[in-house]
Amino acid sequence: MLRHEFRPGRAVAGLAMLALAGGYAADAAGAWEVPWTFFLPVFLGGLWLATTATWTAYMLRRRRDARKASTENIEAPASTRGSHAIK
Repeated sequence: MLRHEFRPGRAVAGLAMLALAGGYAADAAGAWEVPWTFFLPVFLGGLWLATTATWTAYMLRRRRDARKASTENIEAPASTRGSHAIK
């Protein structure tokens, strides 16, 4: 059993930010000459990929939970008249 759900969007966002940090560090050290306009598309692309991964994982998790709930609820409800009595 997992302790928590896997969040792929956070992993993708973290990798994108690490790539940006590495690019800035290489530029600051003089090992790589790149214009500042290069970093903006990398940042926005990383955020877009993270959003897409988060949305996809959410939809898959929601679908899996709906399937699980539909197979578990095969009995009649405890009450249909508003009574709180449990069968």
